[in-house]
Amino acid sequence: MIIFLETLGCSRNRVDSEIMLGKLVAAGHSITNDPHLAHVIIVNTCGFISTASDEAVDVLLEMAKLKKTGLCKKLIATGCLSQRYKEDENLLSALPEVDAFLGTAAIDLIVEAVENESKKPLIVFPDPVNRPFQDLAEQRQLTNNFLAYIKVSEGCNRKCTYCIIPSLRGIQRSRPVADICKEAAILVKTGVKEILLTAENTTDYGQDFQDGKGFEHVLASVAATLENEHANANTWIRFLYTHPKTLTESIIKSVKNHKNICSYYDVPIQHASSSILKKMGRPYTIEDLYALFNTIRKIDPGAALRTTIIVGFPGESDADFDQLMTFIKDIRFDHLGVFTYSDSDDLKSHLLKNHVPSKIAEKRHGMLMAAQAKISVSINEKHVDKTFEVLVEENPEKGVYIGRTKFQAPEVDGVTFIYANGLEIGTFVKVRITEAFEYDIAGEIL
Repeated sequence: MIIFLETLGCSRNRVDSEIMLGKLVAAGHSITNDPHLAHVIIVNTCGFISTASDEAVDVLLEMAKLKKTGLCKKLIATGCLSQRYKEDENLLSALPEVDAFLGTAAIDLIVEAVENESKKPLIVFPDPVNRPFQDLAEQRQLTNNFLAYIKVSEGCNRKCTYCIIPSLRGIQRSRPVADICKEAAILVKTGVKEILLTAENTTDYGQDFQDGKGFEHVLASVAATLENEHANANTWIRFLYTHPKTLTESIIKSVKNHKNICSYYDVPIQHASSSILKKMGRPYTIEDLYALFNTIRKIDPGAALRTTIIVGFPGESDADFDQLMTFIKDIRFDHLGVFTYSDSDDLKSHLLKNHVPSKIAEKRHGMLMAAQAKISVSINEKHVDKTFEVLVEENPEKGVYIGRTKFQAPEVDGVTFIYANGLEIGTFVKVRITEAFEYDIAGEIL
């Protein structure tokens, strides 16, 4: 059969989608990028916040139309939306067009779901804790031939009051270091130019082990593996979703000591007011955050910093927001993502007092983004006349390519426009920056 798979949400979902695609190809099925040509449509959903759940439902309903107007005979929902609302009969009854619901721990059953001929919907929600790590012998079907995410762990042991992930993905289970290194080596051998280590909290890695070896060991081991086994391959290593409490000085020094690790720190702090952080269940203070980012800048002055913020969290006062704004202006992040608080009755934060009106939350969102825009363009202007290595990713029009530097992560950050002809997608080039924009930069080949 011909399969179309739509991935929504985070990089962890993308890995799950690539695993499912690999299983389907191994079973003899074909993959298409056009849902109109598909016999089976799979939507790997996100259910992290209400807007993500709404988007997932909208996509499912849109794809369901192809059961009438296209070739589609079966529609399958996988991922976090299915897992989050597994006991909600209203969701199941609201989506009668869906032929199978598979939870986050049921992706191993994707071939069975596709080939199931029963007219009765297949509904499977195993406990995420019981989900095994994938056998590396099973080939992932990469959705990008020169970029690949590697999950270093599954699940989360944190107790953030605004987050549903632990109930969707289970407790933290770290992968053996040898498996991670082996997967990285296999991916680089196939031509991957950027490895992105990911997890719910990458720097929490190893806390469920007894040997005391944490994320620093993983990072150094992956870097050493690629340096030793693929010395001639220029491969970037990037790690995402660090936790401020476990991003240690030793990790920062490890980044500095390995040239193939990007000096790029994705540190979702969520807020900077100590009182709001406490309500969020985040185990650090504003003083801790100042100390952390000052340490990064001291050890690695050229490092790029990224964070994400939630505004409008219950109880956020004008004073809390002012403190957050001051912090953002003080640290001057290279990249900043801002979200307004998303409430749901299955969150601990739902029970907190003094919920912030949506108009105020949206206003604060706009104020923070406006402040960051000024910071971002100021930082980008300092890149002009400097030369950077850029990974070429797209060729949207003649004479223009789109790529990224080491200080630009895929999908979430700005890009580098390259004015050139004849470049090969998936290769590295040297680019002299000639223009700076609010979030992007542009330049020419040396």
